[in-house]
Amino acid sequence: MDIQGLLNGRECECGRTHRCEIKHVIIEDNAIARVGELAGAYKHILLVADNNTYPICGDSVKDQIKDKCENVLIYKSEGLLVPNESAIDKMQQLLTDNTDLIIGIGSGVIQDLCKYVSFYAKLPYHIIATAPSMDGYASAGAAMITGNMKVTYSAHVPEAIIADVSILKNAPMDMIRSGYGDILGKFSCLNDWKLSHVVNNEYLCDYVYDLTYDMLQRTKDLGKKLQERDPDAIKTLTEALIGVGVAMAYMGNSRPASGSEHHLSHFFEVTGIMNKEPYFMHGTDVAFSTVYTQQLREELVKVNAPEQRSQFDEKTWSTEIRKIYSAAAEGVIELQKKQGWYNKDYIRIYKEKWDDIVNVLKDAPSSDMLIRYLESVGLDISDFEKTYGKEKIQNALWFAKDLKDRYSVLWLYYCLFYEQEDR
Repeated sequence: MDIQGLLNGRECECGRTHRCEIKHVIIEDNAIARVGELAGAYKHILLVADNNTYPICGDSVKDQIKDKCENVLIYKSEGLLVPNESAIDKMQQLLTDNTDLIIGIGSGVIQDLCKYVSFYAKLPYHIIATAPSMDGYASAGAAMITGNMKVTYSAHVPEAIIADVSILKNAPMDMIRSGYGDILGKFSCLNDWKLSHVVNNEYLCDYVYDLTYDMLQRTKDLGKKLQERDPDAIKTLTEALIGVGVAMAYMGNSRPASGSEHHLSHFFEVTGIMNKEPYFMHGTDVAFSTVYTQQLREELVKVNAPEQRSQFDEKTWSTEIRKIYSAAAEGVIELQKKQGWYNKDYIRIYKEKWDDIVNVLKDAPSSDMLIRYLESVGLDISDFEKTYGKEKIQNALWFAKDLKDRYSVLWLYYCLFYEQEDR
């Protein structure tokens, strides 16, 4: 895969010019040796890691940048590091008037924090990948938890991504599985994109769609080899994760890579943090959630034609949102009031376009096939069900959509089935 070639951008047949401002993507053995070279023009560098990632290559990075290292921040966390206001503040406090580069060592949360802080400080950042665990390395969005809400902020891409295959293949297996799961989720999000194109006339670029789908096809059958830590499989997975990030940069948002399966993942993360309940790594939740969103599609295609539902009951909905989201509820309610989709006559649209909608819903692999993909990398769908339970999963299927301003199969499912359930 020619990732470096993708960085040149594209004058697209869709009529838009797609750009990606990343200058360097290094995916190879011993890529870590390139850090000093890539940071050569900078003189005052903030090095950021956590207590898990610094031991991997922190000293090597520090040796390469030598006296250019102005400050070192090592987040200390017994559990999962949360990209919240406290973590942001810790990094911002170590920036000086002279700081000219941030180098992050880590994966999802570290790169989101570096991306967010560097953007608002108007600084470039480099990210040294320590695990092929998610697709955000090359994206412009920073997924943060602020005000108890999972919010993806428009930020900027890194100047350089350094992915050393000899480091990545030794990442914890649950992180490798998470990266595979994040890619597997593209079956769901790409279907959601097509669905929104039909229902809402949302812009869809065939080139970006096909680029993302190609990454999925390159990766989907690698489960067994990833469990064996095969270097070529790890490299292919990493290329796919970064390539999907480039696709997001082309679009200026996460639509090519994030749909209903990500909304479920965000639901479990946000409610898990608020209620101090366990939740899986992001990509693992995405993988499990992809099975459930596909089961919704399989249920929906059995509908002969949409039926008119009674008028939306805002009071009942608000009560449910406050019960489920507690401290985050008012932000969720405000987002959906601003969006106004609950007052949109979707039934009329569904009736007019039902045949096209069904054709889109059928254009995805079966939930049984998805479960087999999960099993190939060592993920068991029963673990998802045991961890969250039927009630929490059902609440996610009804209300995870409310965390975001993006149309997906969850809206269609809610509109056609919500009143039929015994609440």
